[in-house]
Amino acid sequence: MVLRSITRVYLLAALAFSVLAIGCGHSEDEWNAKLKEIDQLKAQLQAEQKAHQKTDSDYSDAKAEIDELKERLKRAGVDVQQLNASLAEQRKALEEFKRRAEQLDEIRKRFDALRTKLESLVKLGLSVSVRNNRMVITMPGDVLFDSGRVDLKEQGKSILKQVADVIRNDPTLNSRTFQVAGHTDNHPLAGGPYKDNWGLSVMRAREVLLFLIGPTDKGGGGLDPTKWSASGYGDTDPIAPNDTPENRAKNRRVELVVMPNVEEMLDIQSLMNNK
Repeated sequence: MVLRSITRVYLLAALAFSVLAIGCGHSEDEWNAKLKEIDQLKAQLQAEQKAHQKTDSDYSDAKAEIDELKERLKRAGVDVQQLNASLAEQRKALEEFKRRAEQLDEIRKRFDALRTKLESLVKLGLSVSVRNNRMVITMPGDVLFDSGRVDLKEQGKSILKQVADVIRNDPTLNSRTFQVAGHTDNHPLAGGPYKDNWGLSVMRAREVLLFLIGPTDKGGGGLDPTKWSASGYGDTDPIAPNDTPENRAKNRRVELVVMPNVEEMLDIQSLMNNK
C-alpha cells in the first residue's frame, strides 16, 4: 500500500514536470521521453496492484484452509488449544527428563568413584555390593566374633583397623555417613545376656562401632563418631536361605552401610545395572 502511494506521487510529479517542461520550451524528444517514463511508471503501478491483489487472495485462501482444518480437527474431536497445551507439556517433560538424565549421570560418576575407593577392601576378603539401594561393605560375622559372643576376635580387629584406615585416609569416604548393621542366622539364641538374635545383632554392631570410632592411640579406628550409627536386624534380613551351614554362615555378618545422600536416593541399584 505504501509503495503504491509512492508510485502515484511519483507519477503525478512526472506529469507536473512534463507540463512545466512544455511551458519552458523543451523539445519534442524530451517530451516523448517523459511520456515513455510515465508509461513505464503506469505499467509498474499496474504490476504492483496485481501483486497486491494476489497477496490478498493468497492470504484469504490460506486463512480459509486453516479455518477448514480447524473445523475438521474439531469434528474429529481434537481441540487445537488443548493440542498446543499438550505439546507444551511434552516439551516441559522432555526438558525435565534431560535434566534428570544429567543429574543421574553425575551421580553415576560419583558412585563409580566411591566404588573404586572401596575396591581395596575386597582384597581383605570383604565384599562391596548394593542392597536395598545402599552401598554395603560386608564382613563375615565368624571372622569378627566367636559363636554367640560379642567380643571382637583379634583377626576381626585387624580387619576393622584396615577398613578404618581406608575410610579415614580418604576425604570423600571420611565425609560420608555410615551405619553398622548386625545380622544373625535363624537359629534361636539359647538364653544368655543378649536374650535373642535381636540383642546379639545389636550388641555386635555396637562393638564394631565402638572399635571404629575409638582413638587410634588406643588401637581404635579413629573415625568421626558423628558420622556413624549402629543397628541390629537379627535374622530378619538374610542374604541366603538358612538351609545349609554355609548359607547360615553367610547370614551371620556385619555390614558397613554407606548411607546415600538425598540426590542418590534416585536409584543406586539402577546405576549398578547399567555397568
